[in-house]
Amino acid sequence: MIRVLFVCLGNICRSPMAEAVRNIVKEDGLSDKIEIDSAGTGDWHVGNPPHEGTRKILDTNRIDYIGMKARKVFTGDLTRFQYIICMDAENLGNLHRMAGYSETGFIGRLMDFVENSEIDDVPDPYFTGNFDEVYEMVTEGCKGLLKTIKEENNL
Repeated sequence: MIRVLFVCLGNICRSPMAEAVRNIVKEDGLSDKIEIDSAGTGDWHVGNPPHEGTRKILDTNRIDYIGMKARKVFTGDLTRFQYIICMDAENLGNLHRMAGYSETGFIGRLMDFVENSEIDDVPDPYFTGNFDEVYEMVTEGCKGLLKTIKEENNL
């Protein structure tokens, strides 16, 4: 099983949005080969459902998020997941500090998987309110990530 963890700050906006976009994995017939989860580097929202703005955009796009609850990244995640995908440089740095010198899965940013992207970070709609734009970025990044996973794992 290939495991992917999406990470943002509070795990209520961007990373659960990316987790919910697992429908592209299902459409590709890879649900039995790829497991997807999300977490935050902060603990402010642990146990809460996705943000109202995230729920609204997922509802609009008929994407299921039932049962999703925010959680904080824990050290074991760094070895359990082969792909740890951050939404921005701040979370990338937090995870690298958490990992220290231990061996981990791949840690990178979601926008690294968007060809010719001039944007490095997915902005946080908790502060900006731009859930539509973020959804488009997350979807494009997830499609690029899935392509990479398929190539690297001969799927």
